[in-house]
Amino acid sequence: MRGHVIGLDLSGNCLEANLTTNSSLFHLKKLQSLNLAYNDFSYPNLSFGFDRWKSLTYLNLSYSVSGFNHWKSLNYVDLSAYMNSPHLFDEIVLLPKLVSLDLSDNYGLLLDNIKFQILVHNLTELRFLVLDYLNMSLVVPSSLLNLTSSLKHLSLRSCNLQGNFPSQVFQLSSLQLLDLSNNSYLGDNLSESNLSSTLEYLNLDGCQFYGSIPDVFEKMHKLTHLSLFNNSFDGEIPTSIFNLANLTYLRLSSNKLRGPLPRNISGLSFLLEFRMDNNFIVGPVPSWLFSLPSLFYLDLKNNKLTGPIDHVEIPNLILQETYLSNNEISGFGNLKTVDLRFNVLQGSLPIPSTTWDSMQQLFISGNKLTGEIPSSYCNLTSLGVLDLANNSLGGKIPECLGNLSNLVFLDLRMNKFHGRIPNSFVNMNTLRTLNLNGNQLEGILPRSLVNCSKLEILDVGNNNLNDTFPDWLGVLQSLKVLILRSNGFHGAINNSMPAFYFHQLRIIDVAQNDFMDLLPSNYFKILNGMRNVTSVDKLEYIGVEQCTSDKQDIGNQCYPNNEQKGKPIRCTPRLCPPEEGPQFYYEDYVEVVVKGFKRKLVRILEIFTTIDFSSNQFHGPIPEELGELNLLRGLNLSHNSLTRQIPSSLGKLAELESLDLSSNKLEGGIPEQLTNLTFLSVLHLSHNKLVGHIPEGKQFSTFSNDSYIGNSGLCGFPLTKNCHEEEEPGAPPKFDEEDESATLFEWKFALAGYGCGLVLGLSLGYIAFTTGKPWWVVKKVEKYQQKLIGRCNQRHKKRKTQKPNQHC
Repeated sequence: MRGHVIGLDLSGNCLEANLTTNSSLFHLKKLQSLNLAYNDFSYPNLSFGFDRWKSLTYLNLSYSVSGFNHWKSLNYVDLSAYMNSPHLFDEIVLLPKLVSLDLSDNYGLLLDNIKFQILVHNLTELRFLVLDYLNMSLVVPSSLLNLTSSLKHLSLRSCNLQGNFPSQVFQLSSLQLLDLSNNSYLGDNLSESNLSSTLEYLNLDGCQFYGSIPDVFEKMHKLTHLSLFNNSFDGEIPTSIFNLANLTYLRLSSNKLRGPLPRNISGLSFLLEFRMDNNFIVGPVPSWLFSLPSLFYLDLKNNKLTGPIDHVEIPNLILQETYLSNNEISGFGNLKTVDLRFNVLQGSLPIPSTTWDSMQQLFISGNKLTGEIPSSYCNLTSLGVLDLANNSLGGKIPECLGNLSNLVFLDLRMNKFHGRIPNSFVNMNTLRTLNLNGNQLEGILPRSLVNCSKLEILDVGNNNLNDTFPDWLGVLQSLKVLILRSNGFHGAINNSMPAFYFHQLRIIDVAQNDFMDLLPSNYFKILNGMRNVTSVDKLEYIGVEQCTSDKQDIGNQCYPNNEQKGKPIRCTPRLCPPEEGPQFYYEDYVEVVVKGFKRKLVRILEIFTTIDFSSNQFHGPIPEELGELNLLRGLNLSHNSLTRQIPSSLGKLAELESLDLSSNKLEGGIPEQLTNLTFLSVLHLSHNKLVGHIPEGKQFSTFSNDSYIGNSGLCGFPLTKNCHEEEEPGAPPKFDEEDESATLFEWKFALAGYGCGLVLGLSLGYIAFTTGKPWWVVKKVEKYQQKLIGRCNQRHKKRKTQKPNQHC
């Protein structure tokens, strides 16, 4: 079969070998494709035999060594790391059918002008040529004119090329990718060039081009990536660049470009990143920059932009990073949405002006803002989203924020707010998410929250609140997430709530508080959001409107990655067409403990359900009712004082992935029914009083000792303690009706002899040992032993001894 192998891929195997002409590899005479990249082949003295592989069309030797010159019919070769070969280029030029050649990332590998000319002269079938990071300092740039006109992919990044670059290369009729970045070209030849209309990727970063950028982009309809970073281009930016319909990445940073940005454009609808920093751009910031539907990164810092950012309407803005520093921008105009998340903004929050009257969405999270929230923010009556999370804001939360009847999302987490939570939430408000996690808030939960009939997510974790369990929140029929973690909540949880309370709850986290008494069994009965819900056909998120069949989905469109080298694809949010009223898009964020680790949930799946009652003062049994929550995925009752046995009903939690009952006072054995939990990946039963054999099979075969430590009575895999091994000397006596070990019987007989007659005990022990441990002997001995002990006790009672059993 060796003669019929046409493709072989051994890349990334760290192979080390001396490949010689008698290697079995060279017997694959019909080989067409060979990939030996990312290996470490040494370079021996080879006997050349190029005519053996006349069918070979693909060869990849990147990040290896040279010496592979046996494939005369090659049309692809990648020799990225073959820096040790003195004959490398002599061998390659003997492959006239080569279509693709990659010698990149060989720092120090020298390609002189003569060898380069021979290479491009002989390899007339080349379509892909990549020579990144080779030393081509001796190559005259004019030699590039010999490249075949059918070349599609040319990459000469960081090759130390010098001199005037021939403009004719830009005009190769088939060229799709051209990367000449980080070389030492000189001249303004680019201004005299006509760029090929077939280009899709053009990177001229870090060269020394100067002069104006030619206005030749109107025919380049296929261009998706344009980067001219760190050159000396001057003059105005050609307007044709801004009309490129398929452009996803545009970088003109660190040049000497002047003039204003155009006021109107017809393209850039797919643009993801726009970088124009460190130039001399003047004039106002055009409103279209904030209206590009796919833009998520904008950098205009260090220019001379002026005036307010005005007249922007962006209901579905996905812009995540915006850099406008070191300009002369005076403020914002009639904006409806401002998204400045994850920048380096410092100082106080901007004071709203009359131009903010129509503001609907304000995102300034992830900055370094300080000070208080100005009370004038309460005048923004159209505001639907206020996201100030992850700053250093302090003071008290303005009471009047609760009067904003149109507010849908209020996110103030991870700041330094103190005092009480406002108790001014008005009737008929639209609040859906209230996140105050990670502040220094005090007092009780405001009872006016019952007016928030649409509230789905309430997160007040990690504060200093001091209150009882807010069972009154159960009337909120939309509530799905309740996080009270790490506060001073205390007392018992009401066990007699109405059946319709907390009907939709998916996540409840009351860990690290001071709750006490029994776990509320009736409360677990009413959590219908964790039971009896049919499985969904698609992933749905809390708070994100899902398009039904009678609505046209206008989102969920993915665009090509901007670097085309492994960056993640970005998609627009999945939204439905606007209906009545303003439309908002906001990704909810909560932090919960999942499988023992803190997890940040950005957008919360409807099917994610968890109960965390850990680190409180609950006592008594675990309610059987928990076993009815058949959609529960995480259950954490650790670090309490729970007693009695683990209920076997937990074995019905078919979706359970994590179970933590550690650090309690649970007794008895581990129910065999828990082996039915086929999705269980995390189990913590450590530091209890569990005894007996650890269940075997299914998921239980995957758990380690850590799941069971601190339970001296447990035995079996994965513990080293065998359930049938002899007791160690001095160990406390144990009796198991199913244990037939001779040692156990001998010990019981010795006890009988010690208390009530040594001769009788030794005799019976001998009989039991020699006759196979008969059960009738055991029963008779125990019955007789009890009679003797009873008589002994009666005697000592008559003598008025305080501890009669001590002598019996």
